[in-house]
Amino acid sequence: MDKHVTIYSTPTCHFCQMAKEFFTEKGVEYTNYDVASDATKRAEMIQLTGQLGVPVIVIGGDAMVGFSRERLAQKLGLEA
Repeated sequence: MDKHVTIYSTPTCHFCQMAKEFFTEKGVEYTNYDVASDATKRAEMIQLTGQLGVPVIVIGGDAMVGFSRERLAQKLGLEA
């Protein structure tokens, strides 16, 4: 799989945790940015989506807000 996965998250976000668990369960490598403590990445996330909602998951340059096993699996070509 050549699609790089990035997640912008916060430590207290339940859906962020679920997304990271999904990636781990599926063996998907990802880069995590904690936007609660990283102002630069927070600004980058807002520029991407126009809002503060997390998680923001970027797969191969395509950003989605929120966590959906089905949408993630589809984008990654995996079983949900």
